[in-house]
Amino acid sequence: MTPFESLGLQESLLTAISDLGFESPSEVQEKAIPILLEDETDLVALAQTGTGKTAAFGFPLLQKIDAQSRTTQGLILSPTRELCLQITNEMQLYSKYEKGVNIVAIYGGASITEQAKQIKRGAQIVVATPGRMKDMIQRGIVDITKIEYCILDEADEMLNMGFYEDIRDILSNTPDDKSTWLFSATMPKEVASIAKKFMHKPKEITVGTKNAGAVTVQHEYYLVGGRDRYAALKRLADANPGIFSVVFCRTKRDTQKIAEKLIEDGYNAGALHGDLSQNQRDLAMNAFRKKQIQLLIATDVAARGIDVDDVTHVINYQLPDEIETYTHRSGRTGRAGKSGISMVITTRSELRKIKAIEKKIRQDFIEKKIPTGIEICEIQLYHLASKIRDTNIDPDIEDYLPAIYDVLEGLDRDEIIKKMVSVEFTRFFRYYSNTRDLDEQKSSKGEKGQEERPKDGSVRYFINVGERDGYDWMSLKDFLRENLKLDKEDIYRVDTKDSFSFFNTDANLMPLILEAFQDFKVDGRFINVEVSKNPGRSGKGKKRDRRRGGRKDGGAPFNKKKKSSSRRKKGRNPGFF
Repeated sequence: MTPFESLGLQESLLTAISDLGFESPSEVQEKAIPILLEDETDLVALAQTGTGKTAAFGFPLLQKIDAQSRTTQGLILSPTRELCLQITNEMQLYSKYEKGVNIVAIYGGASITEQAKQIKRGAQIVVATPGRMKDMIQRGIVDITKIEYCILDEADEMLNMGFYEDIRDILSNTPDDKSTWLFSATMPKEVASIAKKFMHKPKEITVGTKNAGAVTVQHEYYLVGGRDRYAALKRLADANPGIFSVVFCRTKRDTQKIAEKLIEDGYNAGALHGDLSQNQRDLAMNAFRKKQIQLLIATDVAARGIDVDDVTHVINYQLPDEIETYTHRSGRTGRAGKSGISMVITTRSELRKIKAIEKKIRQDFIEKKIPTGIEICEIQLYHLASKIRDTNIDPDIEDYLPAIYDVLEGLDRDEIIKKMVSVEFTRFFRYYSNTRDLDEQKSSKGEKGQEERPKDGSVRYFINVGERDGYDWMSLKDFLRENLKLDKEDIYRVDTKDSFSFFNTDANLMPLILEAFQDFKVDGRFINVEVSKNPGRSGKGKKRDRRRGGRKDGGAPFNKKKKSSSRRKKGRNPGFF
């Protein structure tokens, strides 16, 4: 018996699950599905975004409805158009083998006439945003007086967006004896009020700790001066070449301004906010999903429809006013079992907010330093080398090679490598080599579980394994701790890149670290650790011993768009990630 079979799902749904490649249920699915299948009950399920909630209510709903009846039996309310469409698409995939099941999406920004036609054909399940749903009820287009199941998805988000009155009016048109399933990431008093008013003795399940942040997300903050936020944002992007991030701003104006500045500076960025037309929002989201945009600058309201599993970082350009909003922001990364990082760019006056968020999400923030220009250059150099190594050779280049060999005649291998790397690296190095340190000094808060570590008391190391080898910041930290026989707090500032990583220890552990990784192998491969070559923060470096398996290449490719030299302004960021 497969893990999904043990939950009590019927064969047609299990076949669809197999087609989708699902191997085992997530925690919320494991807890919710048996309850919803066994009983006609109300349910409150608290789980972070990205934990598989759609399947947790979708599969039981599909198993319970009568596909032979054309009456609307299930209503799913969601906060945004994007999420409404996503739920509809997922439900259609789940119902692949459910003959006669029709699922219709109702949302603003699209033809109400066309949506009315789809409803008239018969829809057992309607997925809707509250505003459009209320409008269609008032026009007599949708009849929900006979529904048996009502699902409130992302309930806290809907209430945060001001939909309380709409939800109350919609639910007042539904039967009292229906089953109501409420799914939410947090349980603020407004959600509790909805549960109390419209639900009868609901069962409750909680994945993780109530209102806590996801354990797969590492929370970091960077203390800067107020005028340095934008410069800090660019450095964080440059120090993480594989970044695929949502950057949150408080206002639509800031969102648009930051996106425009990033695009002007050569970054793959885009904006998502309420002043954009629906078509513009769709274009931005499609480009983001295809990773044509690496930095999506968004307001909280506009970002509520983002459901992308591969987001590596969430960057809080500004902290939100409400703590619950931070929980939703950070929930955009670390999804589907993957790890993620939530970064906060903050000023000294906002440190109290950091402490309040820590208390709410029950997780500590790690204080980190904005990377120096030299640190960024070091990271980018490794990535450039990796790009060269991993580039597939185009067979069409063969015709041009004789001429190229003539041009390069007289240069030995080392000279060619140095010149090739210098073509890209020199302008990047020139941009950052004389830039100042952006960090606000002497913060009152230390790193996770640590006293504040002075600069000369910490050593930063390079290690030639990274995400390509299956490590993220959590698993690499565990790997180092287990092999070095150290406590969890002894290793900090773990930053994983594509094919290499960095980590820190206190200076007194340096002899132990370097000795432990002399001729150290994993599955026959040498794992090389050395002091990072950064005199500003990491101490004096040493030459890499290639005979012991030290890396000759580096990390992942540059991913920034390049601008032509004619358009590049003097002093502008060179346009690398």
